[in-house]
Order: sequence, then structure tokens, then C-alpha cells
Amino acid sequence: MFDLGPQARIVARLAAGVRDERLAGATPCPGYAVRTLLGHLQGLAVAFRDAGRKDLGPTTDTAPDAAEPDIGPGWREELPKALGELAEAWRDPAAWTGMTRAGGVDLPGAVAGAVAADKLVVHGWDLARATGQEYEPDPAALRASYGFLSAAAEDPSREGGVFGPVVPVPEDAPLLDRTIGLSGRNPGWKP
Repeated sequence: MFDLGPQARIVARLAAGVRDERLAGATPCPGYAVRTLLGHLQGLAVAFRDAGRKDLGPTTDTAPDAAEPDIGPGWREELPKALGELAEAWRDPAAWTGMTRAGGVDLPGAVAGAVAADKLVVHGWDLARATGQEYEPDPAALRASYGFLSAAAEDPSREGGVFGPVVPVPEDAPLLDRTIGLSGRNPGWKP
């Protein structure tokens, strides 16, 4: 168990730094423009908030690729609010125990917390790279993301990484670069 709040605040800060003219720009997340990445972040914040609360239903049952996400007119207020609520839900020790659901998949609470950290770390990197912002993830969330992606990459039932085939990165590279490589992204990606 660890606090997702620091990483949620980092992602909220990155979102606040997105200028309107960047919304149509490409991201390292295949098929996502900045605006759809922001929409995806908002949807996953709500889904993982509800998974942490064990408030299972439409938000936790919907697969992440069920619809192309987009932002609405109130996204600049709604996204930071949803990220704050996600962090608050995972401050409850009960969120990390028992079973929950996210993306239509039943999983242990501790695994769901690691997945939430992973999504925030990797998509935070996506957003920072796509919009030319500095990015330093929360160390605890980064370690959780790396651990989750390492285990997923070693799972023989998966082909490649969680987000795509693993991109080889030197073992002595910074932990963020190794994490991004495990996610299926090239750490050197530029718009």
C-alpha cells in the first residue's frame, strides 16, 4: 500500500500545462492524440476511483478500449477532481484488500492499486512527452509501475508488454526509461 496522491497530482499538473493548441498533437500512446489521452486519463481515474471504493458497476465493467475517449468542455476542472478522488479512494486500506474490478477484469485490490499507479506513471510520461513538459514521476508509483510491468512482461500468456511489445532498454538506464520500455514505448520518443 502506498499513496497514489503524489502521482495523481503530477498528472494533474501536467494536464493543467496543456495548451489548447496541443490538444490535437500526437502522443507516444498509439492512436491517441493529446485530447483523447486526456479523455482516457479521466475515464481511468473514475474507473480506478470506483475500483478502490469497491463501487463496482458501469465504470469498472467497461473495457478501456470500448470507445475512443475524448474530453468534454469541462475537462480542465473534471480531470484534476477525478484524479484527486482516485487518490483519496486508495488511501483507504480496504482498497488494497480483497477483490475489485477495473476494465471489466476482476483482480486483487493490491494488483489494482499497482495497475492504477502504472497507468498514472506511463500516461503521465505520454502526456509530458507529447506536450514538451518536464516529467519526474513519484518514486513509489514508478517502482510499483516497474514491478507490475516486469511481472507482466515475464507472463508467458502475454505477447509483449501490457501496452505493446517490450522495447529493449539497457539495464543501466534510468528506472523511468526501463519502465517506459516495458510498457512498449520507446523512451526516446519525440513528437
